[in-house]
Amino acid sequence: MNQGHIFKWISRLEGSSFLLLLGIAMPLKYIWEDPSWVQVIGMLHGLLFIAYIALAFILRAQQNWPFKQLIVVMVCSLLPFGPFYVEKKYTI
Repeated sequence: MNQGHIFKWISRLEGSSFLLLLGIAMPLKYIWEDPSWVQVIGMLHGLLFIAYIALAFILRAQQNWPFKQLIVVMVCSLLPFGPFYVEKKYTI
């Protein structure tokens, strides 16, 4: 399995974990005062975020992405549906 294929899956998982964090875990924490979901989903999202960024740098080197493309990929990691856009636009 090559890094592009791995990045595609990490991008999907990172985007999904971000949506779970924002849409389920955060409301449970602040509305129903249950922070346990934020702890679990937040840790998973953090690990996936680190993998996403690391793989973005690896792919930039391997596929000769221009610096601007790397910036777009990194900024998209901060947007709720950004990783899904990156997965469709920049992965094989």
